[in-house]
Amino acid sequence: MTRPVCIVWMNEARVYEQALARAGLADRMEMHGVRNDHTIPADLAARCEVLVGWRPAPGLLAAMPQLRWIQSTTAGMEHWLADPGLRADIVLTCARGSHRVQMPENILAALFFLTKPLMQCALDQRENRWTRRISEPLAGKTLGILGLGAIGRELARKADALEMKVIGTKRSPAPIPHVTEVHPPEATDEVLGASDFVLLLLPATIETENFMDAKRFRAMRRSAFLLNFARGALIVDDDLVAAVRSKTIAGAVLDVFRREPLPADHPFWTTEGIVVLPHIGGLHPARDEGVAEVFVANAQRFLAGEPLATVVDRARGY
Repeated sequence: MTRPVCIVWMNEARVYEQALARAGLADRMEMHGVRNDHTIPADLAARCEVLVGWRPAPGLLAAMPQLRWIQSTTAGMEHWLADPGLRADIVLTCARGSHRVQMPENILAALFFLTKPLMQCALDQRENRWTRRISEPLAGKTLGILGLGAIGRELARKADALEMKVIGTKRSPAPIPHVTEVHPPEATDEVLGASDFVLLLLPATIETENFMDAKRFRAMRRSAFLLNFARGALIVDDDLVAAVRSKTIAGAVLDVFRREPLPADHPFWTTEGIVVLPHIGGLHPARDEGVAEVFVANAQRFLAGEPLATVVDRARGY
C-alpha cells in the first residue's frame, strides 16, 4: 500500500514526527519536514496528501492537487479559509483544545495584573520606595466570556475556584459547568452590561469582524475592562481608544491585533489604560507537543478511513 505523503511545514517538524512514531504510525506515512520560512519543492508539493502548518503561502494549496487533509496548528482559521486554493474536497481541521491550559492561565494573569498592584510595586522597588498599595479582589466580580469554547470552559472552572461569577455567550446556549448564565449571541449586550471583565474568545468570521464597536463599548459598565485573546479584527481600534480615553470603559488588555507586530505609531501603545501584550496568550514550551497530539489523533482516524475530529465548519468559519 502506498503511504500518504505528509508535509509538516513548521520549524519544529521533529516534534510531529516523534509524536507519530510514539503512536506507532511512523511507517504508515511518508513524512517530510520543511521549515516554514522555506519554499516546499514543487515535486514534493505535487505529491502531498496531508499538510500540517500555520497558514498558507500564496499559491501553496494550488500547487497541491493531491491534498486531502490540512491540519492547522492554530484554532483560528481565517487565513486558510481565505485561500482561493482551498478546494471543497479538502478536509480542514484546527488545533482546537491545544491551548486549553496555557491560555486560561495567561488570561488569569491579565486579570491579576488589572486588580493587583504588582507592576506598581516593581516600579516602587526600583526607586527604593516603600508604598503599601491596595489590591482589588476578584472574588465576587463577574467575568463575561464571549465565546464559551474549550478555553472559555476551562477558564470558567478556574475563575469559579476564585469565587468569580462567570456568565457568557455560546451559539448553542446549553448549560456549562461553572458558568452561572449561558446566553445566545443575541443577548451579548446583556452580558456586557452585567460584567466587570469582558473577555473576547470569539473566532474571526464575517459575523464577528468589528464586533466590539462604540455601541457595544457603551453597553459595558464604566468600571469594566475588556480583554481580547481572540483575534484583533473583533475590535474597532479607534472606537476602543476613544472609549478608554473618554472613560466609557476602565481599560483593556489586548493580546491580539489587526496587524502584527503592532505598528510603533499605533495609539494602543500610548493610550493610558490599554495594556499591550505581544500575542503570547498561547505560547508555552510544550505548545508544539500539544498540537502534535491533536495531529496524531487525527492521523489515526485518517489512516483508518474514519471521520476526523476538530473539523472546521466552513460556513461558520471555525
